[in-house]
Amino acid sequence: MNTTSTHFVPPRRFEIYETTLNQVSMWEETFKNNGDIYTPNSIIIPTNAKPDSLSEDTSHGTPHKFDQEASTSRHPDKTQRRLAQNREAARKSRLRKKAYVQQLETSRLKLIHLEQELDRARQQGFYEGNRVDTTALGFSDKMSSGIVAFEMEYGHWVEEQNRQINELRTVLHGQVSDVELRLLVDNAMKHYFQLFRMKSAAAKIDVFYIMSGMWKTSAERFFLWIGGFRPSELLKVLLPHFDPLMDQQVLDVCNLRQSCQQAEDAVSQGMEKLQHTLADSVAAGNLGEGSYIPQITCAMERLEALVSFVNQADHLRHETLQQMHRILTTRQAARGLLALGEYFQRLRALSSSWATRQREPT
Repeated sequence: MNTTSTHFVPPRRFEIYETTLNQVSMWEETFKNNGDIYTPNSIIIPTNAKPDSLSEDTSHGTPHKFDQEASTSRHPDKTQRRLAQNREAARKSRLRKKAYVQQLETSRLKLIHLEQELDRARQQGFYEGNRVDTTALGFSDKMSSGIVAFEMEYGHWVEEQNRQINELRTVLHGQVSDVELRLLVDNAMKHYFQLFRMKSAAAKIDVFYIMSGMWKTSAERFFLWIGGFRPSELLKVLLPHFDPLMDQQVLDVCNLRQSCQQAEDAVSQGMEKLQHTLADSVAAGNLGEGSYIPQITCAMERLEALVSFVNQADHLRHETLQQMHRILTTRQAARGLLALGEYFQRLRALSSSWATRQREPT
């Protein structure tokens, strides 16, 4: 036999190339009839295909025909199933991409809208929520996008807290199982923990903003301690709402309050030391020279510690809530969380009433 006249192709290679050969035949017929190029919706290219061998196989009519008949008789619908699966996967991928792009665009538009509202509020000399003008306190006129996002996120946080307060109030005045009540308590606890995470991220962007409490109302700022509430004072306010307490519970709450006071004193002393160190850094050298770049550089390095103080204070608040949850029963914890939420609601209402009070003419 002359080896150059016949090139034998094993049956396994027939199965690999059968789909591609069928497509090639269809494209050739379409090109002859229409005179232009037709692009199919789906193209399957074998990973181990080689153009030279493909040309050799299709140059002989008999192996090509045998390949089509053998493969088609063995797996008549295997290729169609794969094509359908590929089309469905591509369709789902396009839908996911479209939904993700739409979500990004919606978030971008919301952020732009909020920035515009804040700019208008600054021009009028006040913040939404009866807050004071930030430019008068030394804040930059153009607030960073991270802080703007925190403002928006905190607004949503307050709305969700109000919803949880109403739900706890309704449940405590009705009949509910301990399992359902425990679920509400756990959700309320997680909601406070979420606020601590939000503040930690915002403090990395602008720690002075978090420390000053500009995201809170004026009455809340009056009781501010390192960007939030003082745990020991809050325990004192809430203690009457935990009744009835067992003797061991009373002892545990008193010990917790004492531990909170000791931790608060330690953090406050660290803050005072940082203030003295920072003041010394800013006042170093001769004042009045007009050149103070070295002093500012040194002060900037020391300010990095301020973020850690905010995180330590929030960690103390986090631990206090967890310890109270451990000491109290589920129903007592629900009453305590209701009292805590309503306490902050009253402070916000006080701020609003004070801002809109009747002023005597001067």
